[in-house]
Amino acid sequence: MAQTASILEWFRTKIVVEKLNNPLGFALIIGITSMLGLAIAFLGIKMGVLLFSAIVAVPLMIWVFVDEQVGLAVCLVIGFSIQLSYKFGDYPVGTLLDGLTMFMVLAVFVKQIQKQDWSFAKSPISYYIMGWMGYSLIQVLNPNAQSILAWVYTVRSMTLLILLYFVCCYAFSSLERIKWILKFTVFLTLLAALYGLKQEWMGLADWERAWLYADPLRAELIVQWGRERVFSIFSDPTTFGILMAYMAVFCVVLGMGNAFKPWQRVVLMLSAAAMTLSMIYGGSRTPVVLIPAGFAFYVILTMRTDIMIFTGIFFIFGGALMMKGTSNPVILRIQSAFNPSEDASFEVREKSQEMIKPFIQKNPFGAGMGTTGIWGRRFSPNHWLAAFPPDSGYVRVAVEMGWIGLILYMAMLFKIQQQGVYYYVRVKDPQIKTLYLGLNVIVFLLIVASFPQEIIILLPTSIIFYISAAAIVRLKDYDPAFNEVIAAEQEANLKQEQKEKEEMLASAD
Repeated sequence: MAQTASILEWFRTKIVVEKLNNPLGFALIIGITSMLGLAIAFLGIKMGVLLFSAIVAVPLMIWVFVDEQVGLAVCLVIGFSIQLSYKFGDYPVGTLLDGLTMFMVLAVFVKQIQKQDWSFAKSPISYYIMGWMGYSLIQVLNPNAQSILAWVYTVRSMTLLILLYFVCCYAFSSLERIKWILKFTVFLTLLAALYGLKQEWMGLADWERAWLYADPLRAELIVQWGRERVFSIFSDPTTFGILMAYMAVFCVVLGMGNAFKPWQRVVLMLSAAAMTLSMIYGGSRTPVVLIPAGFAFYVILTMRTDIMIFTGIFFIFGGALMMKGTSNPVILRIQSAFNPSEDASFEVREKSQEMIKPFIQKNPFGAGMGTTGIWGRRFSPNHWLAAFPPDSGYVRVAVEMGWIGLILYMAMLFKIQQQGVYYYVRVKDPQIKTLYLGLNVIVFLLIVASFPQEIIILLPTSIIFYISAAAIVRLKDYDPAFNEVIAAEQEANLKQEQKEKEEMLASAD
């Protein structure tokens, strides 16, 4: 064990601290260039590319093993680019993400052989997440399930990535590391927003338009109201729009706080503006509703006068926009989000959910994971639920995992939100308090967005959600005043309990 630890520390020093500016780095450069030259000369350019990928992968995996934060950054990059990669071919990027997740979990376990300290993951949130994971795993025994393969594919998206939560809890060993990963998330979101604006102002690239019109159903979804809706690097405007919405509110929350430098607040506000504008061009209704919902929750949590005034002005302008007559398809699309009675898709969703209620009530364990949606059509096409569109994260859980699964899932989400608010109220450090505020808004908006959409299981939102949950658990550890507050509360509770016992004994006498 000691020898393994010393080897890991040596690699960490050479790669992370010295950044390969040492004999090891020079040897790697010479070896890589020589191998690539020989491979291209004797085996051709394709083998050279494959060899280059392998050469890059090996040191990257070593780096990930040494520092999990690098792995989280790679996961985010994969999460943001996975739908883009599918536009060029059926590459196993999802399998790559699963493998990377398991590799990081293994790295944490190996490091814990010597430390044997799991305090980083000790939280009520962790227990609820483990309960949800356990229920998902035993769903393989569901007698109503039509296909074990459907369970395998579904459990990957609903359960495997949850392990990133525990990796994040371990990787967030300092406040700076948490701030870095949040900054990196904002950076990637901003790049996606800017590319969406490029699509709107300069048009789609030829390869994007070819991909769009290759599938009539895809074209019907994206080309609406006489225009091509913006989808950036993603596969549909809704996934893109929801990401833009909650990250825009997150940036505004951080920008409105007093815990960051002026130039940082300006960058955050400009980023929020770019994300919001790109979301509007996406033309999806759900993200439009999330913006005011996020600000309303923000006001409730803070009760600050300046924030109330800012939000009041926002709602006044927003209300005026909703009542304004126009022929602009972008504005019409926004207005339609607040008139669900005139939305045909909303009525269809309501009827399908009303139809499925008796089935949910009679099946506490559900029909089995992967019975509806894509996996249902693939693995159990003859089942009547294969053609049922859940159109909601909660409806899907209720149908596939029963009302027991829905209760467990809602309890997990509630606990994450409750703990976030609990820590936000009690921490004292201004920067940590602001970060808690932003993370609470993200969790709240994803809980709200799960009513009309299946969003938490979609990339990159699923990764951002687990990062947020882990940050909620770990941020309070870096506020010195927090432990004093908790200790004072515990002492007050003990005194109260002692007083009640004394009063009971006195009354008994």
